[in-house]
This record gives sequence, structure tokens and C-alpha cells, in this order.
Amino acid sequence: MTGVIPPAGQGAALRPVYTPEERVRRDATRWTLVQGVLAPLQFAVFLASLALIVRYLATGEGWAVAVASVVVKTLVLYLIMVTGAIWEKVVFGQYLFARSFFWEDVVSMLVIALHTACLVAWFAGDTLLDARSQVMLALTAYASYAVNAAQFLYKLRRARQERPA
Repeated sequence: MTGVIPPAGQGAALRPVYTPEERVRRDATRWTLVQGVLAPLQFAVFLASLALIVRYLATGEGWAVAVASVVVKTLVLYLIMVTGAIWEKVVFGQYLFARSFFWEDVVSMLVIALHTACLVAWFAGDTLLDARSQVMLALTAYASYAVNAAQFLYKLRRARQERPA
């Protein structure tokens, strides 16, 4: 099992995000542009949905719009996860859990699970969770997304710092 889970210690931080070959593949694939467009789109949908959820919690109004926004956010998440897996395959040779993005992918699985739970709860109606609990589940999913987004932003920053002069 050695080598399956990359170390999270100091040595892992010293490893470059991309080898020179991976950087060439990353720069050559159209999937990099797709990710570059979808990531800010997803963040914008997240912010709009978060505002609608907070409005619902504060006023008790706008339930249907808040839920619809969670559904849209989840669909955008699914899209970016599929295209991200394709990008990872092109750049690193595997669909998920490439060494450079292992921990980001682990957290992404939690993000997907929580967002999917939101859809299940919504489609089940009040039989699983009441409206407030559904919204709290969505906020939990959104918190996990925020952590995951921060992971990717940190990795993007590192990759830019490592860029050859």
C-alpha cells in the first residue's frame, strides 16, 4: 500500500505541483480552459445560492428559489467534477486521486456526497428532513465546498509560484 496515499508532511509540500511534462500537457489541453471557466461560474452560483438560502433563513420566504439554487449549484458541481476528472486524466494519466491533487480529490468526494444528500433530501420532501434541516444540510455542503475551493486556490497559487521564469 506504500505510495497509494501521498504523505501530507513537509516532504509533500516540497514536491512541485506539476512535472515539466505535466505542465506541458496542462497548458496544451482545452480542459484547462474549461476548468478555468467553470470554477468561477461555480463560485458565482455558490454566492447567489448562499444569499438565497440566508434570505430564506432570515425571512422564511423564498423556499422554492433557495432549493432551486441548490439544485443548480449541485448540477454545476457535477459538471466541474466530470470535466475535472477528464482534465486530471489528460494531465496526470488518471481520472482522480493523482498525487498532486490527491487531498483535493478526497475532499471533493465529501463535497459531492453532501450535495447529493441535498438532492435526495429535496426529492424526498419532508419524509427525510424538514425544510430548515434541508437548508442546514445545504449550508454544510456549501461549507465543505468552500474548504475544497480554498484547497484548489492554494494549489493554483503554488503552481504559479513554481512556474519557470
